[in-house]
Amino acid sequence: MSDFDYDLFVIGAGSGGVRAARTAAATGARVAVAEDRYLGGTCVNVGCVPKKLYSYAAHFHEAFEDAGGFGWQLAEAPRFEWTTLRDNKIGEIKRLNGIYGRLLDSAGVRLINGRAQVLDAHHVSVNDETFSAEKILVAVGGWPWVPDFPGNEHVVDSNRVFDLERFPERFLVLGGGYIAVEFASIFNGLGSEAHLVYRGELFLRGFDQQVREFTRDEMAKKGVQLHFKANIASIEKVPSGLRVNLTNGEQLEVDAVLAATGRRPHLEGLGLDRLDIALTDSGHLRVNERFETSEPSILALGDVSGGPELTPVALAEAMQMVRHHFDEVEPAPLDYRNIPTAVFCHPNIGTVGLSEEQAREACGEIRVYAADFRPMKHTLSGSTERCLMKLIVDDVSDVVVGAHMVGEEAGEVIQGIAVAVRAGLTKADFDATVGIHPTGAEEFVTMRVPTRR
Repeated sequence: MSDFDYDLFVIGAGSGGVRAARTAAATGARVAVAEDRYLGGTCVNVGCVPKKLYSYAAHFHEAFEDAGGFGWQLAEAPRFEWTTLRDNKIGEIKRLNGIYGRLLDSAGVRLINGRAQVLDAHHVSVNDETFSAEKILVAVGGWPWVPDFPGNEHVVDSNRVFDLERFPERFLVLGGGYIAVEFASIFNGLGSEAHLVYRGELFLRGFDQQVREFTRDEMAKKGVQLHFKANIASIEKVPSGLRVNLTNGEQLEVDAVLAATGRRPHLEGLGLDRLDIALTDSGHLRVNERFETSEPSILALGDVSGGPELTPVALAEAMQMVRHHFDEVEPAPLDYRNIPTAVFCHPNIGTVGLSEEQAREACGEIRVYAADFRPMKHTLSGSTERCLMKLIVDDVSDVVVGAHMVGEEAGEVIQGIAVAVRAGLTKADFDATVGIHPTGAEEFVTMRVPTRR
């Protein structure tokens, strides 16, 4: 037993913080967690979970339309009730909050409600009570950032958009990342007149170019109004809603504006400036492979440390951190390559590995296999929605270095494909795999002729 109150004091009970606390406690460490907002962090409360629930809700609109081609006649036109979705979501999140609390309790982790402040390398203050710890883990995640322009007080951020008092018949999203394209699709599917405004030429920077262009076209077909190479100059409140003036001279009137313009580390008020903890150029905490900051007893992981801002990454980092600091065997470095991800726009995007552009730079000679087709379901539904599947192959080794999909349940499909890409399987391995027919996913093992090299 050390002279400290705790072996590990975790600040933040999000995905990474809770996993780190539970995993460390399982090694016999004495652990406490401080949280001032809600258990489960961004993902559970204002991120992945409610977003996916709202995405499900938006897909029903398409399902009702598709049903007619299969013989289903609805007795009356479907009617959407925002308050039912919102309030049912609130109930589900409360249930999940309770689960997280019980997980901590059953692991023997003490939960302290309040915003923690780091006093020095080994002391933390919460609610005027001071605790000592051998190691302090900062896992507070990110917080939405809203740009400065006249009228920005009228926008909502990605924390508040789930709980709007009234459903916006006209909805505008500012931004071009995951959150922006997802919420433009969601509110469009729920029945809003949806606009997306982005300063660049095309959203989803960093994704495969063909995937970006295909998604743009499919979202536009579904009715999302895209305004590229534009930004918000100002917003004015008028009797009929919000008047949004764009930098390209365009003027739009809407009922709600979501600023999906990124998240920044939620470090304000933590007291880390007392220790002069080193930051990266982007404002994240600089850490080494052991998740140590410039003060070795202060650790950090998840969204505050500048890696991929994905819940599964925070979970992996939490377990890796425990291996480094509480297990007897030093682990191999965490491998951040080939991390799969999904974007729950409509249609969904699933991707793993290198984009075509990245592969050309990294591998030189590559082969690209792509299939752009109308899914079997829509031969009867009448929908014009199409699906894109794509494999990127290193021409010399025949290894599949990237796989991408835009289409229904893309995330579910790519999760399986990610195992193959992570394992370094070759195109010959894909070709030798017997497909499941009839499915869309079988395209990944039946594409034989390169689209281009």
